[in-house]
Amino acid sequence: MNQARPTIKAVVFDLDGLMFNTEDIFEVAARDLLGRRGHELTDDIRRMMMGRRAFEAFDMLREVLDLDETVEELLEESDELYKTVLDAQLAPMPGLYELLERIETRELPKAVATSSHRAYLHNILGRFDMVDRFHHLFTAEDVSMGKPHPEIYLKAASALNVAPSEMIVLEDSQAGTEAAHAAGACIISVPNRHTRKHDFTAASFVVDRLDHPTVLELVG
Repeated sequence: MNQARPTIKAVVFDLDGLMFNTEDIFEVAARDLLGRRGHELTDDIRRMMMGRRAFEAFDMLREVLDLDETVEELLEESDELYKTVLDAQLAPMPGLYELLERIETRELPKAVATSSHRAYLHNILGRFDMVDRFHHLFTAEDVSMGKPHPEIYLKAASALNVAPSEMIVLEDSQAGTEAAHAAGACIISVPNRHTRKHDFTAASFVVDRLDHPTVLELVG
């Protein structure tokens, strides 16, 4: 991993599993979805799907497990299962508020770049009054190529008016880390319990929480 200290002018966050514990909730929904079909949610399946746009992830799942349902049917059922546990379990990841406050003290522009859809992003951020805390929100609707393609992070850098190398990208998955690396960003990967076995060799730094001293030092 490259330990050089870059000059940082903006910060971009992934959403699921990075800002909020939504991967825990996805896990419950996915286990139920696959259990109804006699399958288990393995580490390989989870790694394959994580960080990708929903349609692409479920299309891969359908092909790997040879499922009869359409992608649309699987998505609808998964969404219903997800919503049943969202209200009770949704919470911010450790250090999120502390990092946001540090970034705002520095007056650095910040954005969210997620593979999820816009309505979902607004729903999650809105529950914590965070929509207006970000200068830009990028979602699956804004790109033609999902992560690990770098398109979403290149668009974020352009909108924030910084070079990709001047932008921290915070990610929790291998696909997102590879997308940020391909864009040329400074990547800080923050694995969670679902992604600890992912390959983070493309990351500039790997830390265990959002307000880790390395992150706060880079922000300034």
